[in-house]
Amino acid sequence: MDQEIRNLLRKQKYKIVGEHSAVKLCHWLKKSLMEDRVCYKQKFYGIKSHRCLQMTPSVTSCTHKCLFCWRPTQYTFSRIENPDPPEFIVEKSIEAQKELLSGYWGVLDRVNKEKLKEALTPNNVAISLAGEPTMYPFLSDLIDEYKKRNFTTFLVTNGTNPEVLEEISLPWNLYVTIPAPNKEVYKKLCIPQISDGWERIMETLELFPSLNTRKVTRLTLVKGYNLKNPEEYAKLIEKASPDYVEAKAYMFVGFSRLRLSIENMPSFSEIMSFAQELETMTNYKIKDSSEDSRVVLLVKE
Repeated sequence: MDQEIRNLLRKQKYKIVGEHSAVKLCHWLKKSLMEDRVCYKQKFYGIKSHRCLQMTPSVTSCTHKCLFCWRPTQYTFSRIENPDPPEFIVEKSIEAQKELLSGYWGVLDRVNKEKLKEALTPNNVAISLAGEPTMYPFLSDLIDEYKKRNFTTFLVTNGTNPEVLEEISLPWNLYVTIPAPNKEVYKKLCIPQISDGWERIMETLELFPSLNTRKVTRLTLVKGYNLKNPEEYAKLIEKASPDYVEAKAYMFVGFSRLRLSIENMPSFSEIMSFAQELETMTNYKIKDSSEDSRVVLLVKE
């Protein structure tokens, strides 16, 4: 990885692992330690926010340059050169998490000490931090390495590599992002770096029902771009037939602030209204929500 990119990511509190991976403490891990507040993933799926390791094996590699992405998309590469072995990435990512947590020992009067001790041995990995993880050629082995250490595994993909999803060792929770209701909106919002990105996402949605794990489709909703056409989203959701649907607001954070404005971040009430529309058009019903994260969970009836 180029030194300029390393320096930029370090300023953003990323801990670089090897040549193409990274770890960053999740906002909700910090909230859990300091305020006993938890992430919507704990509320919806039962994982512990303070024991979640947020990482990526592909911090600068992606098939998109999404306007809503929180990474510096000017550094986007089409492949991972000289990939690090999965065992190395797993060990070093756990070490990186411990290093990032070390500063909390200096503010023990403000931290939940029991949670901090537990946080040093994470037991859930969110392979989702930045970039597109399916571009890492040993992703299946990476997932298995975390499983060997008794981790539950979350994988978040943009769906542009369906052939990888067809072959890999499946995670405990598999997310695919549906970033737009149609191809026209997709091209404006996601700035695809491949010519057939939309078609590949459609392949993934068609494949999704056959994958034997818990499946989630996430709608990342950006006001002024893709917070519209619920009837088209409904058709895509029915095609994928996931166990869960998350309607989630774009959050005005990271480098996305250079591309979008705070007006593009929907309110919780706007997300709830959109989810209610989806509810009338699909066989999914609203089950839960998190106002802090501006997300609504729908579950198949």
